[in-house]
Amino acid sequence: MSDCIRTLRRTSEGIYKEKGSKFLSFAMPVSSETEIRQIIESFRKRFYDARHVCYAYVLGEEKNQYRAYDDGEPSGTAGRPILGQIHSYELTNVLIIVVRYFGGVLLGTGGLTHAYKQSATDALANNEISEEEIRQTMQLSFDYAQMPQVMAAIKAWHVTIQEQQFESTCHMVISIPRTESAAFLAKLQSVIRDISLLKKQ
Repeated sequence: MSDCIRTLRRTSEGIYKEKGSKFLSFAMPVSSETEIRQIIESFRKRFYDARHVCYAYVLGEEKNQYRAYDDGEPSGTAGRPILGQIHSYELTNVLIIVVRYFGGVLLGTGGLTHAYKQSATDALANNEISEEEIRQTMQLSFDYAQMPQVMAAIKAWHVTIQEQQFESTCHMVISIPRTESAAFLAKLQSVIRDISLLKKQ
């Protein structure tokens, strides 16, 4: 299993024209379906006069959250070719939106599929691919007396503290590179009272 994911560094744009129709494409990094819904809603408002706002996205380290949406175009002619380009570049946590302004001439299913594929490709070509380390998020509970051992381990590994609460029983939410998590936990096995692995939201 790879310990890095391939995603995009920023938002980029592309454009493709065919027989009067204009296809505006936008490729961007995303982190959740909630974020995606908000972005799509903003695009629908921004391009309220467009005939179609089609999109595809892939989420997750295993790329097992995805969707392709045709927005009224013939089934499989818009969302699927956009999704195909995300898969072709082996990307995840990525959303591509293609906005079509109809030019008055029907392109046919083959023409549409080609247009949406090229639009997605153009937006991706104007971006940069980033390889990001996969990190494991976990919650730790331990007695306050064990604080020195815990903090020493945190300093020894590439740990980021996301939340912390210090009382008689201390709680921390941390993230650590997945490749280092087993060794980190083995080091703290004798002092940690409870460990919960947390999934990304």
